[in-house]
Amino acid sequence: MSSLVSTFTQHLNVSPTQLEAIFLKPLTEFLKSPELQTELDSLNTNLLKETLPVAGDVLAKELPPFYNWLKNELGVKRVPDSPNHTTTWVISFVNNQESLTRLVELHRPVPRPALEASIPRLVGLFADVEDEQFRQEWQKTVAALCLVLVVAAREQDRLTLVGS
Repeated sequence: MSSLVSTFTQHLNVSPTQLEAIFLKPLTEFLKSPELQTELDSLNTNLLKETLPVAGDVLAKELPPFYNWLKNELGVKRVPDSPNHTTTWVISFVNNQESLTRLVELHRPVPRPALEASIPRLVGLFADVEDEQFRQEWQKTVAALCLVLVVAAREQDRLTLVGS
């Protein structure tokens, strides 16, 4: 099983078979799907809001090396120059001030192979957090957001193939 699939199955309530079906859905259909709504509804937004300052500290510490890895190892050209962008976006999403479609727009330039390769590492940024409930909730949140990005990237690849 790929590390991408195992990351999603470990942190979200989906099986590998369900994931394969989700990966084939058009983005608009997935955004309205019961699977995504169930995942988003299951997020403990109170805990996420309470732990935002600590999560922001984790991201501020862990994102710069992650960005360097994206740029130098995966060849991603447009990488944020500071963790503030990502931290602000996640906080805005948790506070219902940012949309999933905006998340997709921001990540369209990232090639799908690089996007998918980076997800296990991104979800893993919280691995060293000692508080299990905090760690699991943030990993679940990041995994859910990344699942939307994978569905969008795979749809974009299918559309590009059809157009060629």
